Amino acid sequence: MSTDSEKIKSIVHKYGCNTDSLISILQDIQTEYLYLPESSLSDVADLLDLPKIQVYAVATFFKAFSLKPKGKHIVNVCLGTACHVRGAPAVLDELKRELGIEPGETTKDMQFTLETVNCVGSCALGPVIVVDGKYYGKMNTEKVRKIFKEYRKISGDKKHEKIAVSG
Repeated sequence: MSTDSEKIKSIVHKYGCNTDSLISILQDIQTEYLYLPESSLSDVADLLDLPKIQVYAVATFFKAFSLKPKGKHIVNVCLGTACHVRGAPAVLDELKRELGIEPGETTKDMQFTLETVNCVGSCALGPVIVVDGKYYGKMNTEKVRKIFKEYRKISGDKKHEKIAVSG
């Protein structure tokens, strides 16, 4: 995916072309495109008069940034100790079946990205998944199917909705 150079220019100028604002600039670009396209990193480097490697280093240092396209909905599965012992591996397996992807991947329709995390800080609710910042506790495979049936309704994904109901 290429980016609109004018859009990138607008984001950089919003921060006064200040190199101290590099992280904020990259956050805004990621919000716009759901990841950091390579062309955007080059544009930012040129506009801020920074070496491309410096912009790339910042983009790859922080886990919050992604150089790969992400889906509209980000699904995080907690695999911390409390969640793990309460069944998180089974929840993760169900999510992989439900979405048809592995952790770190995005569905072909760009609706969902599946990620695993070490802890979300809600141990008493384990196992926990977080979808777009919304926490779902005491998860099990049946709850996974119900939650994603609702997300698919929102996305208008009728094909997968049928799979979720039959599973």
